[in-house]
Amino acid sequence: MEAELNAALAERRAQALYRARRVVAGPQAPQQVIDGRQVLSFCSNDYLGLANHPEVIAALRRGADAYGVGAGAAHLINGHSRAHHALEEELAAFTGRERALLFSTGYMANLGVITALLGKTDAVFEDRLNHASLIDAGRLCGARLRRYRHADPSSLDGLLDRHPRGRRLIVTDGVFSMDGDLAPLPALAATASARDAWLMVDDAHGLGVLGREGRGSLDHFGVGAHEAPVLMGTLGKAFGTSGAFVAGSEALIETLIQQARTYVYTTALPPALAEATRASLRLLQHGDERRERLASLIRRFRHGADQLGLHLMTSETPIQPIVMGAAARAVAVSEALLQRGILVTAIRPPTVPAGSARLRVTLSAAHSEAQVDRLLEALGEVAA
Repeated sequence: MEAELNAALAERRAQALYRARRVVAGPQAPQQVIDGRQVLSFCSNDYLGLANHPEVIAALRRGADAYGVGAGAAHLINGHSRAHHALEEELAAFTGRERALLFSTGYMANLGVITALLGKTDAVFEDRLNHASLIDAGRLCGARLRRYRHADPSSLDGLLDRHPRGRRLIVTDGVFSMDGDLAPLPALAATASARDAWLMVDDAHGLGVLGREGRGSLDHFGVGAHEAPVLMGTLGKAFGTSGAFVAGSEALIETLIQQARTYVYTTALPPALAEATRASLRLLQHGDERRERLASLIRRFRHGADQLGLHLMTSETPIQPIVMGAAARAVAVSEALLQRGILVTAIRPPTVPAGSARLRVTLSAAHSEAQVDRLLEALGEVAA
């Protein structure tokens, strides 16, 4: 076994696909100490800078004082605290839906929803660039998995024609995590309505950033709960904490409580974390100034990158990928930036298609204009 595994690892290294962890000392912030050195980071999904906000930290401490650390059991045993319940009610109100249900991670939420709703007589239709958790859920649920061309409702139409029977679930990211672009949600909602299919949106990267009070990509496009009945959101990005939730109708949430294995058979999130998220939700809802600042930084970065002749993807979100092409080049540019004290991760296959390796720049409201300019200067030296 050791010989086979080491040979496979060596092959990954030779293909510039080997991944390595970095050790962070201290909280999430633009300036970090990583592997013992000071760096300016453009890798975090902490889009609003709430992961180290004093009010969120204080709420976590109060929650620990009130509830201790661990939840002790699954929600359906005795792990469902008042803090969890209050957060679910507040998330339901925030998203404009009847109820919300907490999960430990976004991956578990997506697996839980799709496997609970679909079986062998059904079909699931997914954008080709959906997050890995959605693709895995489609494979595991037993339904026929069909993947349509990225952000292409006409491609989806053709696939729906071939599967007229059973439950049909259309699944898409709201904001695509590696490209930063938005799904054509109005068109997808119209297709779902016309074809008597259900629409599920994973809005991990849209909530907090887009829409009124940060209500996400559905609100950004004016798509209502009746048009997209299943909404998944994560708490570890713009919310700055950890975990995930699914929001929808009473019938949907009760079905998940009964049948979502990743909900039924896992320990609940720490109640203190739920209290911290309640604080971050309040900050997020009143965070228009942060969102405006973030939008301004995005415009500044895109303008500067255009001036340098860099190949940016079409994105109005904090995710700003710079396509490098070959994995080796993406790694080399990432390392050159690190030598200049700037951390930008190289994203390589299989996370993205072969030939589209990239630097995934992510911006935060916590960044300054001077820090964005420093990144642009360094990119001009090593990537332009």
